[in-house]
Amino acid sequence: MSIDSPVITPDLIASAMTYDQYVALSTERFNEGRSTTIDPHYNTPEILGYVKLNLHRMSRLHRLTTLEPELRKALAEVLEPWTWLVLTESWCGDAAQSLPVIDLMASESPSITVGYLLRDENPALMNAYLTNGGRSIPKLICLRTRDLSEIGTWGPRPAGLQNLMIDWRTEKLPLSEAVERAQRWYNDDHTQSVQAELLTLVRGWSKISV
Repeated sequence: MSIDSPVITPDLIASAMTYDQYVALSTERFNEGRSTTIDPHYNTPEILGYVKLNLHRMSRLHRLTTLEPELRKALAEVLEPWTWLVLTESWCGDAAQSLPVIDLMASESPSITVGYLLRDENPALMNAYLTNGGRSIPKLICLRTRDLSEIGTWGPRPAGLQNLMIDWRTEKLPLSEAVERAQRWYNDDHTQSVQAELLTLVRGWSKISV
């Protein structure tokens, strides 16, 4: 069963960036001394340090990540044209870890087109896809290209890390420590959880009747 979203329109789809455009914009704004949002909370020296690391991580992951054979097979078997919208920002460490994987996945299927949108420039869309009441990113929305009806979503991070993040918030862990722990988790995981979760979803979405 699909869901029609009143906030997703052809104009919104047309405004979305490609992966390369998103990386270029993030790099350009970092060189100007800012992140992809105008929110001052995400433009502090500490946050801009994370932006720099995120750009490096995205470049490394995009070059070095290998998709699992099962995932590549499932993507090659997607027959219905899909549009994936991904909400993101350059300061988001979780986005830096998953967006390269998402882009590589789309390259495996001629049926999947991905567009990237900035969270803070699209509040209506973000507010329609909250996670536990929060504006967490990245958020992937899978749509049927023919009518933009929603098939499913993923994000903002793998379930194992999401549960840890909830625990760390309960412990009131400082942001810098939470970021460091999350980075260690991603380093140990080597994109396997992102790939496994999206494999399960792609298989499930493919089974939804058209």
